[in-house]
Amino acid sequence: MEYNNPEAFLEGAVLYIDKPLNWTSFDVVNKIRGSLGYHLGIKKIKVGHAGTLDPLATGLVIICTGKATKKIMQFQDMDKAYTAEVRLGATTPSFDVETDVDKNYPWEHISQEQIEKALLEFKGEQEQMPPLFSAKSVDGKRAYVMARKGKTVELKTQLINISHLELLSLSLPDLTLQVECSKGTYIRSLARDLGEKLNSGAHLTGLRRTRIGPYELDQAISLENFEKNLKLL
Repeated sequence: MEYNNPEAFLEGAVLYIDKPLNWTSFDVVNKIRGSLGYHLGIKKIKVGHAGTLDPLATGLVIICTGKATKKIMQFQDMDKAYTAEVRLGATTPSFDVETDVDKNYPWEHISQEQIEKALLEFKGEQEQMPPLFSAKSVDGKRAYVMARKGKTVELKTQLINISHLELLSLSLPDLTLQVECSKGTYIRSLARDLGEKLNSGAHLTGLRRTRIGPYELDQAISLENFEKNLKLL
């Protein structure tokens, strides 16, 4: 990447960023746009992200600048891979730790064999219900905006495909999964559904996106290093 060439960003750059915790994908976009303006003097430039990653998730986000923003849709359509941390025995309204636990369930009856058997049932094409606390658009408004106001939100299931689902580690009530899936798959919903399948409850406690199509997380740089490269000019 030619960090010292403003034209390179205007003509179209594809950046692989390791999104930090508690940042939205739009925060990353704004940070990069601001850094290009401050360090390279680019006053106006298109910057967009190719796929939303929740604030409580970390990992690979693809950012496109300039004319490369035309490629965003092709990146969004690619399959994704995640490492997901799940806690059994409790649910939350958001299906992750954004909201507090609303109900506790027994989990002591669950064995590794039961978990691995349940995971097999989630492989392949299926209809999945998105979380209420999601960026889904309902009547022109984001579902999470209405959910946070306590309003009733009616979402529809969507067809997804989970091509790989593996138990990486287990220390009950916590477990770690490797997930490879189609676009539009909510790992929070997978956690919720897994808890129900095991006659318990569950929610996501951590999520890291490790791949988008052929692009791996080890190709990504932090926002700090991105700005450091600009500062060195």
